[in-house]
Amino acid sequence: MMRLIRSEWTKFRSVRRWVIASAAGAVLAIVLSTFFATSGSTNANDGPQYVDQFHFVHQPLTGDGTIVAQVTSQDGSHEWAKAGLMVKESAKSGAPYVALFVTPGHGVRLQSNFGPEVTGTTGTTPRWLRLSRTGTQLTGFESTDGTQWTPLSTVNLAGLPATAEVGLFVTSPAVMSVDREFGSTTLNFEPTLGRAIFDRVSLTTAAGGAIDGEWLAEDVVPPEAAENFGGLEPQLDGVTTVDGDTFTVEGSGDVGGRQWGDDDAVLNSLAGVLLTLIVIIVVSALFITSEFRKGLIRTTFTAAPRRGGPLLAKAAVIAPITFVAGLVAAAGSYAISRPAYAANGYTAPSYPELPLHDPTVLRAVIGSALMLSLVAVLSLSVGAILRRGAATIALLMAVMVAPPILLGALPLDVALWIGHNTPVAGMAIMQTRERWDTAISPWGGLGVLAAYALVALVVAMWRVSRRDA
Repeated sequence: MMRLIRSEWTKFRSVRRWVIASAAGAVLAIVLSTFFATSGSTNANDGPQYVDQFHFVHQPLTGDGTIVAQVTSQDGSHEWAKAGLMVKESAKSGAPYVALFVTPGHGVRLQSNFGPEVTGTTGTTPRWLRLSRTGTQLTGFESTDGTQWTPLSTVNLAGLPATAEVGLFVTSPAVMSVDREFGSTTLNFEPTLGRAIFDRVSLTTAAGGAIDGEWLAEDVVPPEAAENFGGLEPQLDGVTTVDGDTFTVEGSGDVGGRQWGDDDAVLNSLAGVLLTLIVIIVVSALFITSEFRKGLIRTTFTAAPRRGGPLLAKAAVIAPITFVAGLVAAAGSYAISRPAYAANGYTAPSYPELPLHDPTVLRAVIGSALMLSLVAVLSLSVGAILRRGAATIALLMAVMVAPPILLGALPLDVALWIGHNTPVAGMAIMQTRERWDTAISPWGGLGVLAAYALVALVVAMWRVSRRDA
């Protein structure tokens, strides 16, 4: 087999246009990605940078102190419904805050100032929560019994005034549905109402003295300007009932980083890889079909009577060549185009700045190279089956290149089916953000493409062993 691989490698590098095309495909992908990044005019961070809609039961706390409560139950209105404790500069939407909460689907979280969350345990209710203030430092704790406490993190809420609002909050995001018919896409938001019961609620000073102030219940509502910007979900009226130290609270909306910045910044930075894909399809198809067209395949099969061997050797040559070209294209595209996207507003808080060595980015970059390698094997195999370069290239273009361009014009159900069940599913490996139009997981999509490539290779080996050259 090594002799066959060396022979096929010699064939490949002896055709200079194939070598030049592979290198040029990687370079042009970087150029194209950079062009897309620099030609964009949309600032991704225009408008408000947060979602701040919830029902708040609060009272002022002057100086240091601690609020404790047991969230005894929480309705499963949404996997990201939130019920917990909050210290906020004021009850005004957009005011700085620290929130410690439990969710039905994602456990306990600590969040501050619409930024990243600190993850606690994965448990749900009942759950004890404690939020303590010391100056501008706020520390969140959780417990299963109210005795043994586990700290999550301490955050600094710079500029927090001496008197801040502290209390309980409940929120529940809207459920989104999508209507799309031949290019027209409509996002519909149906509000949900979260409900949680808080027991043994206590608010104490730093010295441990109880604070028996009056609780005020109100909905925190975004300003009109934020609503007009778009993307904020409808909000239902919240309700609070109190029985001693037990609070039943209902709320709607969400609190956290803004929700309408759903572009995939990493995927956008890799847009030029589509050009490398086109080059790989052409080169891989010609790597086998040119021998059939010129009749040189007879010489190959004469030297290797077991015809499957040369085909496997060609796959063993084209796959790593493609991987290297794809890795250069993807890594170069991201490294060069990402700063241009950042200049256009694709930055925190909506789009965190992820370096090339970030695990998510590495998965997308290396995965892009793997995807291109599988496309090369698929193209080679289809070429061995059809034996005609033009037919092979046309078929692979229709299967791998046309769908990413046309899917946005198709009904959503059709687009999702294509993205899940055809070879184009392999491009999901480049995605780093799950959206409403996500058809399949990254590794699941690559697995679908690998299955197509393997089946095509097996069929090609069967065909070449049973047909005259």
